[in-house]
Amino acid sequence: MPKMKTNSSAKKRFTITGSGKIKRKHAFKSHILTKKTKKQKRNLTYAGLVHAADESNVKSLLCMK
Repeated sequence: MPKMKTNSSAKKRFTITGSGKIKRKHAFKSHILTKKTKKQKRNLTYAGLVHAADESNVKSLLCMK
């Protein structure tokens, strides 16, 4: 049986924290920033966590399950 392969796009987008949660970046921070407020752009800077409902899908992409 062949080896399991990690999804290349997923390994670039997600990282695992020490407690086992999955860290992600926010979208909508790459372009068309003039119409967005300072507060919105500042809050998009910080990393977020993957929602619990989506964790199993992301873990399967990362071959952790």
